[in-house]
Amino acid sequence: MASTAGRPSRVAKLPPRERILDAAEELFQSEGIRRVGVQAIAEKAETTKMAIYRHFGTKDALVAEWLRIVAADYQAVFDRVEAEYPGRPGEQILGMARFIAGGLPAISHRGCPFINSLAELPDRSHPARQVIEEHKALQTRRLVGMCAGAGLPDPEQAAAEITFVLEGAQVSTQNGSIDQTGDRLMRIVQGIVDRHRSPREASPAATG
Repeated sequence: MASTAGRPSRVAKLPPRERILDAAEELFQSEGIRRVGVQAIAEKAETTKMAIYRHFGTKDALVAEWLRIVAADYQAVFDRVEAEYPGRPGEQILGMARFIAGGLPAISHRGCPFINSLAELPDRSHPARQVIEEHKALQTRRLVGMCAGAGLPDPEQAAAEITFVLEGAQVSTQNGSIDQTGDRLMRIVQGIVDRHRSPREASPAATG
């Protein structure tokens, strides 16, 4: 839903449902899920509470739909790196890491939407939390597949280490505890991939 256009001119052209989602995204990211009421979303979207309930039923359903869109954007990154590096899963892994590294400056201001939302949604039966957990499970499966395709002998362990680094880098950037997080992230992920490769896969002739 992001755009380079100014928000007022861009939002004015959106259909009501998309205006609501755009407003919800802006408010949830800047103020948090719990602090934002339906009335505030309606005012920012230049609509009514009744319209929000008509499109989404409940605030919880609106939160879930917002996170579903965010999750789809992340899954699209997997699709993109797979298309950019066909048959080269090692490069696909690094492409994912570069995407996360490139997004760290924004996270320093607003935080990761998944991490922030999990902190506000302790109830695992909440529909939005279920969206996050399903997204993370799919992300892990896809990363394990890349590690397996790259010939790493223990793809589950390699994927776990990479996930810890990717998510840890986001938290460390948000709290300001580590500098040069993007560069450090890339070096660590490269090191994980190299360490898990067999001698044959790690040779200079290897391309994937």
